[in-house]
Amino acid sequence: ALRTVASLPFCGRYRLIDFALSSMRNAGITDVGVIMARDYQSLLDHLGSGKDWDMSRRSGGLRMLPPFGLPHAHTGNYAGTIEALNSVKSYIRDIPQQHVVLMLGSLIANIDLKEAISAYESSDADITAICSEGKAVGVNHHYRLDDEGYVKEIFLYRGDEDQGLKSLEGYIIRKDALLRLMDEAEARNHYAFHRHAMLGFLGDGGKMNVYCHKGYVCAVRNIAQYYKASMDMLDADIRHQIFPADRPVRTKIHEEVSSYFAETAVVKNSLVADNCIVEGELENCIVFSGCRIGANTKLKNSIVMRGVTIGENVELNYIIADKYATFSDRAELKGSAKLPTVVPKGARL
Repeated sequence: ALRTVASLPFCGRYRLIDFALSSMRNAGITDVGVIMARDYQSLLDHLGSGKDWDMSRRSGGLRMLPPFGLPHAHTGNYAGTIEALNSVKSYIRDIPQQHVVLMLGSLIANIDLKEAISAYESSDADITAICSEGKAVGVNHHYRLDDEGYVKEIFLYRGDEDQGLKSLEGYIIRKDALLRLMDEAEARNHYAFHRHAMLGFLGDGGKMNVYCHKGYVCAVRNIAQYYKASMDMLDADIRHQIFPADRPVRTKIHEEVSSYFAETAVVKNSLVADNCIVEGELENCIVFSGCRIGANTKLKNSIVMRGVTIGENVELNYIIADKYATFSDRAELKGSAKLPTVVPKGARL
């Protein structure tokens, strides 16, 4: 089933958007607007009123911003971030706060926004860009700084090449400065945040400093990146970077019973959520809640989402099985590490 990237299930119980929302909540931010593109139903179902992130408030709180303000012929996919921001301009104008935090809903990182906001407040810059010094999968843009620590250049679409600090496409910005950038982009029919708004801001002499996040980062833009990030969670050191005790990751809570492992079950280097029945063998797998894995079945290097049923004598390797898929007895399916095979939601094999 089609779903927006931000609502992709992750690490047995989470959705990708949980990381941005939790980073904000851990920094004390409770007024949050989520700009949605097409195929947003799963995102609505997951976020609800925002109660699980303590963002259900009578005033402010979590606001869902679907693409209703776009022209009738628009597909619901924004051409760029500036177009998305301009589609909710009235919401941004009405924000009572004078500073805005922008974050991607598809970024897997546990960012200490308290530190980032402190760096912003202690500087004379209009914008603080959130970046990474280390390896950051899926990151497109890079910053090069001048001798005083301000952004001098932005390199667009440079992958993982060594061209300075890696942009996490998160920003802390004065609201009036953001609205000015949005108005200028709209007047020129521009839609790209970095190519047009940020380069124009620097070209006009604007000051932008940076805050460097030191932990794990993956910006999910395709299946290969999603699969790599999921498999990275099997590394205990990376899990501790993503789920530190002092900055918890909140998500929609499902109250379920514990999983059952039969005497025939063998589990190696895998994460298994609640309410599963495991009779077969798992190796390097992530299994979401409510799954059934039959006897003499072997799963390797695979992601099995909520409610999947796998029969007996099945062999799966490098598979991403979406919710409620069913594998009949003696089924065999293999992908590869670079191109895992995706089984759609509710499919029967």
